[in-house]
Amino acid sequence: MNRILNAYDRALLELQQNILQMGEYVANQLDQALKALKDQDRVLAQQVVAGDDGADDLAHDIEMSSLDLISLQQPTGDDLRTLATVMRVSRELERIGDYAVNIAEVAGRLAKLGPYFKPLVDIPHMSDLARSMLRRSLQALVERNLEIAREVVKADDVVDRLFEALYDELVAYMKKGPEYVDQASYLALVARYLERIADHAVNIAEMAVYRETGERRAFRERQGPQKIIPPGKK
Repeated sequence: MNRILNAYDRALLELQQNILQMGEYVANQLDQALKALKDQDRVLAQQVVAGDDGADDLAHDIEMSSLDLISLQQPTGDDLRTLATVMRVSRELERIGDYAVNIAEVAGRLAKLGPYFKPLVDIPHMSDLARSMLRRSLQALVERNLEIAREVVKADDVVDRLFEALYDELVAYMKKGPEYVDQASYLALVARYLERIADHAVNIAEMAVYRETGERRAFRERQGPQKIIPPGKK
């Protein structure tokens, strides 16, 4: 027979649903930012920037609700780990939302520079991987599936290699002549943002592991590339 849920149980379930809602919101922000980049759509880019408050509000509500439950119910064990995980994941998602806004801002600047000097191939590939990692990390969290969490970590290696290769290619273009510098610098920034989004997806997967095992920093030995990106013009 199924156990009857009390108000506390329902509040925990609602928090987890809110995390999924925030994940979908942030993923949509990222999708729209990358579409703005591909299509050089300044209007869409501005819509993504304006939508950042929505992600911030969701993160704030999740954190406040979690703190309320902790202070009122004084949970222990699995419940406490669940609430700690929810708060941490909301911060990771908020940061991903910030990177989506960063990409949209760069898309707006690139739209002023005219057609791209080369077709966008690697950045869409990186974005597909990063978005898949985000969704899979949330799936691992909701389904409490450690194997999916490990798959997210493996996918991060591919994103890191793509970032390294694309960065080197863009630097080579910058060395060819000044006409490439602005676009190449901005595209390098986008690549870096996507690499960092993938890292945050790994952090979410790590929290999925923590929720189930209590192990912190399960993937501590992993570190992303440390290249320094030259700033584009403001």
